[in-house]
Amino acid sequence: MKVMTVCGSLTFKDEIMKVAVEMELRGHVVLTPIIPANHAKDAFSEAELKILGKMHKEKIKLSDGIFVVNVNSYIGNSTKSEIEFAKSLNKEIIYYTDLIEEHLI
Repeated sequence: MKVMTVCGSLTFKDEIMKVAVEMELRGHVVLTPIIPANHAKDAFSEAELKILGKMHKEKIKLSDGIFVVNVNSYIGNSTKSEIEFAKSLNKEIIYYTDLIEEHLI
């Protein structure tokens, strides 16, 4: 069992949730980003977005690694920052596209 934090653009919220469920069914503890109930990008103020970003990095600190949901190889700036942060902490990094190519998800 590992503790993994899912990272990725909220554009891929459906994939993020699918991955989270699949990982938990395989026996892992999964930490996910906060997805607004109405799924609107403007659901949070700039100050709130900064807090959520900081909390997401705290999740990465608690994790054994991160799972990057990079549909069609897309990685936005926030996710790039999270990957670099995870690398700086020597965390395991798994990419969604790698697992799709290997037919593991």
